[in-house]
This record gives sequence, structure tokens and C-alpha cells, in this order.
Amino acid sequence: MPNLKKVILVLIAVQGVLMAALVKEIEIKESKVPVVFEEEKYLPIVSIQLIFTNAGHLSNTKDGLADMSARLMNEGTSKKGSIGFATKLDAHAVDVGAHVGRDSFVIEVSSLKSEFPYAVERLEELLKDPNYTQEALDQIKHQKIGWLTQKKSDFDYIAGSSLRATLFKGSVLARPYDGTIESIESMSLEDIQTFISAHLGYNNAIGVVGGDITFDEAQGYLTKLLALFPKVEDKEEKSIEASHKKEVVLIDEDTQQAYIYFGAPFNYSYKEKDQYLAKIAEYLLGGAGFGSRLMEEIRVKRGLTYGVYSSFRRTKPVSYLSGYMQTKLSTQDEARDLIQEVVDTFIKEGITQKELEDTKKFLLGSEPLRTETLSQRLHRAYNDYYYGRPLDFSKEQLKKIESVTLDEVNAFIKAHTELSDITFSIVTKKEAKPTK
Repeated sequence: MPNLKKVILVLIAVQGVLMAALVKEIEIKESKVPVVFEEEKYLPIVSIQLIFTNAGHLSNTKDGLADMSARLMNEGTSKKGSIGFATKLDAHAVDVGAHVGRDSFVIEVSSLKSEFPYAVERLEELLKDPNYTQEALDQIKHQKIGWLTQKKSDFDYIAGSSLRATLFKGSVLARPYDGTIESIESMSLEDIQTFISAHLGYNNAIGVVGGDITFDEAQGYLTKLLALFPKVEDKEEKSIEASHKKEVVLIDEDTQQAYIYFGAPFNYSYKEKDQYLAKIAEYLLGGAGFGSRLMEEIRVKRGLTYGVYSSFRRTKPVSYLSGYMQTKLSTQDEARDLIQEVVDTFIKEGITQKELEDTKKFLLGSEPLRTETLSQRLHRAYNDYYYGRPLDFSKEQLKKIESVTLDEVNAFIKAHTELSDITFSIVTKKEAKPTK
């Protein structure tokens, strides 16, 4: 039989030839706008995303403002209102929507190919006449305040928010980027209009287009849509560092479980060319499920949890270790100590040859599943462009995973001693003070 790894790499290479996303440029006014594009005719569906960089949660001038701006854009036009506009979309099976991430603000339109000219017209209508009315604002405020009220009893949310506030103290990432009840109540139409006009511009946009459409058609639609946006000020993206202080924050709640969230600095840039080493280390420490060190030591050997997971977050503004688990109140200290011990041992001793071989098999064998859909391929191509990588970056990384040695992986792991500087945020039920 042929070597399985070679067959997988050949299949991936063939797929890359037959179904490859490209990055091109179009000119809008005096700016060059990058476009991630892939034509696929298997299904008569088309989608366009307008992704505005430096316009997400980390750009909030008031807690929750980016999210509320996107929510208001989902409330239809001022003439038709949310229900009237949604009715027009539903009649033609068109989806138009906006959402935000940490770094970006996304507006998306999708439909059947036969309905796509109509879909783009509806997005134009929305952009020209957004529902900047007090009634619409009151509606999304009511919804968001209800959501935030529910989150007061969501212990995962509480522990995760507390971890960010501690790990990134003094930075914008420490802020409650979903907002607070007070910040949402104080938000005005002017706040939202100012945020949108200051952060959504043709000169900070990236187009992502895929489906049964030619690039010439895509260029026509994008030119029409992006011409509706102003030029915005270029904003420098500030880097954020995770704390080395190894703090433990206990949050007292009426809970029957301890919710343990943990994080640590990871001094590793998204620009590094050896991302495959970080991927292997991430997988084995806490990303592999039952194949990870954390799961093996904390669940399999000691039965302290149903699951414990961690990952290396590597973005433009920040790089850090993030993880979480739940356990009984009576075992929270043991579980916390074990997390620290597992990470310390992982860094001190590295991994075994068997662990490396098993990881290679999984990462190589599962790769086709990560690029089997158009949306997956477009997302990967967008990330490669956004992070300044060549579009064949993933394929090159796979080749390096196949040939990497144990010494190379362990040298990488042992160099990142900062991963031991773990901060914990734990939602727990503190013992009642004895009565006198």
C-alpha cells in the first residue's frame, strides 16, 4: 500500500489546484482593496463578506459599542423597519447580517445565484438607510440587557471575563467588551453612528467572496458596495501582553461546581514561520481531548473532571495560553495544582516520540476535513492574508510536521517557560464564616 501520509499530501495538493482561493485587488477611489476569492460551481450559491479591520471589540470607545453597532445594522432600514426588511429578505431566501469579533466588523450577504443581484440591492438599501431610530435602539438595548442579565448566572462567562480582566489588566482586552448593563443603558444613537462612520471604511475593508460567481462579477458588486463607505483614519494596532504575576482570583457564587479558567503569557508571534511547532505543542498540552496531557492527568488518571482543555491564542494584538475546566468544589485546589504541575512538567520534560508520532498522524490525517467546504477554504485564505502568510502556508506547514523531529519540538516547548506563569480565575462557593 502507498504511504498514507504521502497520499494525504497529494490529495491536499490536488484539492489546492482544483479548488484554490486567490487574493486579488480592486481599486476603490484611491485605495487598493484586497479580495479573497474562490469560484465554486458545485452549488448555485454566492456570498460576499465585507470585513473591516481594527473595528471589532478591541476598538470599543464604550463597553459593548461594536456589538451594539452590529446589532443595530441587523434591525433593517428606517423606512421598512426590522420586520418589513426581514420580510423582503425572506421572500427571496436572502441573508444579510452583521457581526463583530475581537478585531473585525463583518457585513455579509448571501443567497442563491439567481437572487444575488436582488440580495446586493437589499444590502445597498440597508447601508444607505440603516435603522437609526430610537425605537430600534430601544429594542436592541432591551435584548442586550436581557442577555447580560442572564450572564450574571453563567459561571463560565463570569470566570472567563474575570480571567481576561486579571490577565490583561490595564488593557482594552481586560474591558467587558460585551458591555455592561450600565454601558448599554447609556448608549445613544450618536454613539453608534459615530462608531460606524469612524471604523467602517473602504480603505480598511477586505472583501471575501465565494461561490458560483466570477471575479469580474464580484468586482462589480464590491465596487458598488464599498463606494458607499467613507475613508476612515488608519489606526495602529497596539500589542497587548499577558500578565506574568501568577494570580489566583476566587469569585464567590452560589454554585455546586468550581469553574476554573486559566491563562498565561505565550511569547510567540503570529508572524513566526514555525507555527507547526506551536500547533503540535498546543495539541498535546490541552487541545487533543483524550490525547492531551491535561486530560490524561486530570480526568483519566484522577477523575476530577469531564473535560479540561487549553489552546494557544495567537492573534495580531496578543498571544497567550487559555484553558478551562469544571470540577467539584472539594477538588478545586487539587485540580488547580494539577494544571500547574502538568504545564510545568510539559515544559521541563517535553514530549515523547510516541506522542509526536500520534500527533503527526492526527494532524496529517484530519487535514482534508479542514478544507472540504468553501467557507473553510475562504476562512483559511482570509487568515493567511490577514496574518501576512502565503496562501500555501498550511500545506508547507504540513510538510514540516511530517518531517519534524522530537528534538526540534522539545527545544521549542522547553524554550517557552513563560507558559508556567499561570493566572487562575475560579468561580466557587466560599466557605461560610463560622458564627461567634
